[in-house]
Amino acid sequence: MDDALDLEAGVLRVVRTVVEVAGHRSFKPFPKSVAGRREVPIPPWARRLIAEHVERWPSPATSPVFANEIQGPIGRTAFRARVWRPSLVRADFIGDVRPVDSGFLAVWGDRDRDEQSLTTRTHYQAVMEVSRRHYGGLRFHDLRHSYATWLVDDGVPPNMVQQVMGHERASITLDLYTRRTADTSRILAALDDDQEDDQR
Repeated sequence: MDDALDLEAGVLRVVRTVVEVAGHRSFKPFPKSVAGRREVPIPPWARRLIAEHVERWPSPATSPVFANEIQGPIGRTAFRARVWRPSLVRADFIGDVRPVDSGFLAVWGDRDRDEQSLTTRTHYQAVMEVSRRHYGGLRFHDLRHSYATWLVDDGVPPNMVQQVMGHERASITLDLYTRRTADTSRILAALDDDQEDDQR
């Protein structure tokens, strides 16, 4: 949608949400909260990938950039089954797919963490079997948590992280995305610096 994506400026504007009820999707003309209306910076590498996608699969200005077959928003279940889970397999985050004499071996972990396998004729079939059968794995929403944690870890001020995450209060951001680090060297270095200043 043209009003939400500005590749030249490198900005994604969150101006609406998609509501899905009983498999029917519709646009809600505003986010969950006032703070939810925001601009999220898009790094150059992501801009290039999105531009390639838009060039390869052009869609009307009123359609989502990543649309379904009828130019509407992709449903959560379809996205998870057709895009997200197979991507996790291809990126080696879940299961394993390897060539064997008779095709491809699909290997996945079940609910009890036991390894299961199946031989398929094609690589695609093996990927889809693993994505369908593997228990657990990274959720799409986990990317949001990772993004915020990396921003905090890299020293981005909490109020800026709050803005791009769409939180009402910075305390929500800090409660959700700060973590205890095993590396105390930064803390010790900060304390040492303060002590040196006091001795001067």
